[in-house]
Amino acid sequence: MILDVIHLMGASWMDPQWWLDHFGQQFFWVSAGIIFAECGLFFPFLPGDTLLFALGLFISGGKLDVVPGGHGVDLVAALVILSIAAFLGNVVGYEIGRKLGPPLFERDGRILKKKYLTQTHAFFEKYGNAALVIGRFVPFVRTYVTVVAGIGQMQRRRFLIWSGVGAGLWVLVVTLLGYFLGSAFPGLGSNIDKATIAILAFSVIPVVYEWWKHRRHRAAARRAGPHVAVGQDSGIDSDVEV
Repeated sequence: MILDVIHLMGASWMDPQWWLDHFGQQFFWVSAGIIFAECGLFFPFLPGDTLLFALGLFISGGKLDVVPGGHGVDLVAALVILSIAAFLGNVVGYEIGRKLGPPLFERDGRILKKKYLTQTHAFFEKYGNAALVIGRFVPFVRTYVTVVAGIGQMQRRRFLIWSGVGAGLWVLVVTLLGYFLGSAFPGLGSNIDKATIAILAFSVIPVVYEWWKHRRHRAAARRAGPHVAVGQDSGIDSDVEV
């Protein structure tokens, strides 16, 4: 199986079936906790997209019961609870950034890396409010965009609105994708490894695209001359309108 390679590398926790086998019906609540942590506690390597997709897949296949009442009720309950978990994680990340402020940019730890904050700041500068929605679908950005909003002193009411939209849309799209694909192709639940690889590949596309655009930009700047500065900003202007 494809994920056997990942298992041999000591990353079996990336396989949703592993989580289901180990936690059974508690898998849903463990997943909600992981979604919260990825969105607010600076753990970008947690498998948020994969878990949401797998939860939809497992619910459609009857492998997971969230609340009594059948698949439809399970799906609605899952969407609501997971959206709340993602939103609350966002709020925690925002408040941490707002309280600690720009000094966070001076840190370069193993988890809270300066380059991730800098790249996310650039993403925020480009997309503004919409970064809280678009960024939900971009690994790493999803984790750091809320703390960057806090560091930049984004208006709290505006943050809560856009963050709520982003959290709900992310959970809705990825979970429903798993649910409806699982309903359309019942055998997909028996090939969760292939589905996991597919969703991981899908989530990497935005990262590859941004890397490609950045590389093109740097190449164009080099051709334009040595006086063009690219990527020099490593801080954040708290007066920026976001």
